[in-house]
Amino acid sequence: MATTTMVVSPLATQPSPKNKRRLFAEARQNSLQKLSIIFDHGNKNSNGGETTWCFSQVKGTLEDDVTEADLISCVEFNHDGELLATGDKGGRVVIFQRDPASKQCVPKKGEYNVYSTFQSHEPEFDYLKSLEIEEKINKIRWLKRKNQAHFLLSTNDKTIKLWKVSLVSERDKRVTGYNTREEGGRPRDPARITQLRVPTVRPAELMVEASPRRIFANAHTYHINSISLNSDQETYLSADDLRINLWHLEITDQSFNIVDIKPANMEELTEVITAAEFHPTECNLFVYSSSKGTIRLCDMRAAALCDRHAKLFEEPEDPHARSFFSEIISSISDVKLSNSGRYMMSRDYLGLKVWDLRMETKPVETYPVHEYLRSKLCSLYENDCIFDKFECCWSGDDQRLMTGSYNGFFRIFERGGCGVGGVGGACGARRADLTLEAARDAAARPRQPLRPRRVATTAKRKKDEISVDCLDFNKKILHTAWHPHESIIAVAATNNLFIFQDKF
Repeated sequence: MATTTMVVSPLATQPSPKNKRRLFAEARQNSLQKLSIIFDHGNKNSNGGETTWCFSQVKGTLEDDVTEADLISCVEFNHDGELLATGDKGGRVVIFQRDPASKQCVPKKGEYNVYSTFQSHEPEFDYLKSLEIEEKINKIRWLKRKNQAHFLLSTNDKTIKLWKVSLVSERDKRVTGYNTREEGGRPRDPARITQLRVPTVRPAELMVEASPRRIFANAHTYHINSISLNSDQETYLSADDLRINLWHLEITDQSFNIVDIKPANMEELTEVITAAEFHPTECNLFVYSSSKGTIRLCDMRAAALCDRHAKLFEEPEDPHARSFFSEIISSISDVKLSNSGRYMMSRDYLGLKVWDLRMETKPVETYPVHEYLRSKLCSLYENDCIFDKFECCWSGDDQRLMTGSYNGFFRIFERGGCGVGGVGGACGARRADLTLEAARDAAARPRQPLRPRRVATTAKRKKDEISVDCLDFNKKILHTAWHPHESIIAVAATNNLFIFQDKF
């Protein structure tokens, strides 16, 4: 089966088995590619045993010279986990397909190969506003599969596109096997033809084709930060800094404004919308978060314009802990509803919070991601790192959470235990570090588990804590994704995509 590649992307480069060891050796010298994985709360799997994570694959080039256009800006599994899509700052979408042979292994392996690469967005210029519109892919969302084709939505700051990715036949079919003509195409002498041969049609080879089916444009004045499919699979929402619009997948020339927080006088602006998402099962409910650290649950049955929320989720602020940076670090960068629809996870600058949709007053679980950075907020403000937007994601069974940090760290939290009703990580946490040097060894010795080490409890943690002065804030993990049904995770680090999986 042939694969069409519309754009040559560094992410699509696959190292050969012979060069894999050499590439990993080169990666040791590349500080940009260093990753660490931190586990909290024992990470028990659904069978009650401990989850042991193993390095599976790395996608992308391992070169030191990385261009801005090659940086991955979003990662998303489709609904069955067979496809994994990434978008980059160059406007390209790369789709990986799970290797069928890896699913037949015992135990199963999470290995993905390049399926299709295409240019989704191009840079544009708004002449009316003298504004340059970047081609960077902000979000990718898959539609549930209804036929042999796959559909996904991708968006940059202003324009949303619906793409169809399918296998199509080559158009240059040839009829072969007839004997009425010579090889050059000239008619053959009838006297030399003793019998007629029935011609055959050469089987057409299949190739992957990505084609734009709908373009939804000219509806947002500000930068689009979120898109979310409704559970009815017919509508979706798109959110920018001040407005949320409702679209129908079949209608491109109009949308309905369902949230508008723009004040009459822009000098009175106090908050902006940072993320929005539909409820996974109730098609009339959606949530959106703000830069003030609040989350609003809205019901579209109440009114056409959801200017009044049904529920407001907000944690009271401690007045004694308030500082100049309080409002900045309380801004919510991502909000995700659980697959069951009962819980909701929000990510602010320093940690994760899990909310019960039936309780608005405070989160039921709190997990610090890098609380040790609180003492460095002034420096982080000066280098603009304090404005980084970290994403978060749920595991398929809603029992684990994942989000990123700096220095190539990303964290996986096991729900329950210390995290329920209190602060996660307060007791008995476990931590394991994974670098590409370890990944190289794992590639040489497949499915070797990471060796976690014990981390001291809170009382003894200072000497075991990460040295803030040694952190590399250029190596940030902003985008992560979790397979919907299995313990397979994808982590974007600069221009590389790392895939890990549960040993079991």
